[in-house]
Amino acid sequence: MNRITRRKFITTASLATGFALAVEPISAQVITTNRQGLVAGTVKIPVKDGTIPAYRALPATGRNFPVVLVIQEIFGVHEHIQDVCRRFAKLGYLAIAPELFVRQGDVSKLSSIDEIRPIVAKVPDAQVLSDLDATVNWAKKSGKGNTNKLAITGFCWGGRITWLYAAHNPNVKAGVAWYGRLVGDSTAVTPKHPVDIASTLKVPVLGLYGGKDTGIPLNTVEQMRDRLKGSSSKSEIIVYPDAPHAFFADYRPSYREKEAKEGWQRLQAWFKQHGA
Repeated sequence: MNRITRRKFITTASLATGFALAVEPISAQVITTNRQGLVAGTVKIPVKDGTIPAYRALPATGRNFPVVLVIQEIFGVHEHIQDVCRRFAKLGYLAIAPELFVRQGDVSKLSSIDEIRPIVAKVPDAQVLSDLDATVNWAKKSGKGNTNKLAITGFCWGGRITWLYAAHNPNVKAGVAWYGRLVGDSTAVTPKHPVDIASTLKVPVLGLYGGKDTGIPLNTVEQMRDRLKGSSSKSEIIVYPDAPHAFFADYRPSYREKEAKEGWQRLQAWFKQHGA
């Protein structure tokens, strides 16, 4: 960020156009949701130290839509996350995905995961939770969103954040965490992990995991399940035995159509069941 202040950077930052460089080539199975009948595009979310960009999508007519926060993968708010927002909008939600890495850098322009990881590792959980609070506030003030029907879902990095935000904000009605990491070391940047908040969780979260996920050992999933038994949240975890990590990511080779579609149906039922 040569000769540009941090505040100026996050105020002028914008979202990625298309897919992140690190995910190319794009799979032929990629799903594209059109904008017909929707209002969809970039907005600016006021936060403590400026504004951050976000992608939001909602039906073109009406108001008082239930609100769903869509939390990005390690690749940022690129085309896949934007498309997921449009899918929610087609279901009648105001869906919004804030760019949560923007202070640390633009990961969409990096060509490898090895370049991205050091940037994402610098993103403090406290900053993320504060930005999500600001995003909920923006949705409420927009006059279109009903934050009394607030839900959250996230993928990979965002799956972990889904668990943490559900613990942070008891006003969330329901969450769905897709293959989010559950355990880790306690650091200044990441003081707690999902397994640490499981026993006191009050918000119902549905965890969707792959049995062949080499990055999230099944013993950690079982550890999370065990901790959740002590909570009042009625959270659940589903493991798809043959699914790898990122089985919902239709733009990647890891995509598994059967499990992805079933997971999407489970998400919709979970949100409806819990008033979101």
